Amino acid sequence: CMSSAVAGYARSLGSDGPPCCYDDLDLADLVLLIGTNTAECHPVLFQRLIKRKRKLGEALRLVVVDPRATATSDAADLHLAIRPGTDLVLLHGIGHLLLEQQAVDRSFIEAHTQGFAELEQLWRQWTPQRVCDLCGIDETDLRQLAQWWAEAAGVLSLWSMGVNQSSEGTATVAGLINLHLVTAQIGREGAGPFSLTGQPNA
Repeated sequence: CMSSAVAGYARSLGSDGPPCCYDDLDLADLVLLIGTNTAECHPVLFQRLIKRKRKLGEALRLVVVDPRATATSDAADLHLAIRPGTDLVLLHGIGHLLLEQQAVDRSFIEAHTQGFAELEQLWRQWTPQRVCDLCGIDETDLRQLAQWWAEAAGVLSLWSMGVNQSSEGTATVAGLINLHLVTAQIGREGAGPFSLTGQPNA
C-alpha cells in the first residue's frame, strides 16, 4: 500500500525512508494534510496535532486537501476541496506561486538538487487560473496556501492512501518532495515530506 511513497522517496531522495519523524509534528508551524482523513484513520497522531493547535492557535496552521468534507477538514484553517485526481495539478500551482513570490531557496537548490531548470519550466506553465479551473477551487485559497508555505519556518506535509493509491501516486509524492526541496523545507526540525504508513485503525 506504500509503494507509491517508496518509489517517490527513492526517485527524489535516493532512499525509501521518510526524512522526518513524529517529533517534527511538535515543531512545524504549517502542516499540510493531503490525501488523508487523519482524524479517522490516524486518530492518535491527529489528536497530537489538535492538542498543539488548541495551545498555539494561528501560530500553527493546518491545511487539508481533500475532495470531501471530513472530521479532518473541520479542524483546518484552510480546506481545499479539489476535484478527485487533481492533487498533482495543485502542487504544480503552489510551485508556480512560490516562483512568483521568489520564495525558492536558490542556494539550497544549487547545493542539494538537480534538474531545477526543468521543474521551473514546468511550474511556470501551471498558472493559478489554469490550476484553479482544473481543481475546482478559488484562486484566493490557492494563493493563501502558497503564501503560508513561503512564510512558514517549518512546513510538514502528511499524506496517506488518498495520494498513495492514486494512479499518479508516485508523481504526486515527487511533487510534494519537490516543493520541500526548492524551499529548503527538508533536512531540519519541523519540516519535510512525511508519509503516514498504512492505516492504524485497520
